[in-house]
Amino acid sequence: MIEAEDLTKHFDNFKAVEGVTLTVKPGEVLALLGQNGAGKTTTVRMLTSILRPTRGWARVDNHDVVEKPSQVRASVGVLTEMHGLYARMTALEYLDFFGQVYRLDESRRQKRIDELLEYFGLAEAAQRRSGEYSKGMRQKLALARALIHEPPVLLLDEPTSAMDPESAQLVRQEIARLKSSQRSIIICTHNLVEAEMLADKIAVIYHGRILLQGTLEELRLQLLGKPEYEVRLAGKWKLNGLEHFEGLCVTQTTETGFRYEVENPDLTNPALLQALIHQGAPVVAVEQVSRSLEHVYLKAMSLVAKGEL
Repeated sequence: MIEAEDLTKHFDNFKAVEGVTLTVKPGEVLALLGQNGAGKTTTVRMLTSILRPTRGWARVDNHDVVEKPSQVRASVGVLTEMHGLYARMTALEYLDFFGQVYRLDESRRQKRIDELLEYFGLAEAAQRRSGEYSKGMRQKLALARALIHEPPVLLLDEPTSAMDPESAQLVRQEIARLKSSQRSIIICTHNLVEAEMLADKIAVIYHGRILLQGTLEELRLQLLGKPEYEVRLAGKWKLNGLEHFEGLCVTQTTETGFRYEVENPDLTNPALLQALIHQGAPVVAVEQVSRSLEHVYLKAMSLVAKGEL
């Protein structure tokens, strides 16, 4: 649904994006992570045929972004960081205007407007001008605009920015629903918890180039190594025989437990737990040590700072 190969954009001597290659299949969500100025927005603008690439190519919904810009724009719904709402228009007027831009007939347009206003909790404020809306309400209206023509591709820049927790959850649920309906979605976000919840794949962009790309588990293995587990005991206990477990490496010990890395937890963990119980060890818990997307991202930035990535 979204393909890019060596996608590059230079502004005179400034390399905004350099050699971006990515693929997002139908039904997938890709989270594009990076600092401000990393190249996320420029990448999105090339994927929406707003900017012409300096080098490389991209296709969206099987349309080349250079050769078929009109078809590309008809295939995508875009939520930008700057919404571009028309402050003097009511929500009804605004969505009706964009419904006409996307050439929806009147009955389908009205049905879609009613659905979106109701879903995002804006129905009671539909006759108010958007300039009177709170920032969170404007965010929801901008997202409704991006969805009005039911596009097969969504490009979302900070989709839950400035929203209260309930509204943010609503938007995340909508993104998950859209994913299940075979859309391809790219989310540019600083919210690592949100990215971990929603994304099938992660791409980290830095100074215009993709540093890392893959599933969260692939990035964990690449940057953080083997999965790590912690055994907690109810009291002091002398443990014996851990060296006999193949692929197990103890990384930390305390008086009431230990941590270990393991190559094959599905095989090793049940056997280890059985051995501990057989020894009479007062096992309280065996749990995986947290390896969140935040840990992965901070590790990547640490390696960049050291010149190792």
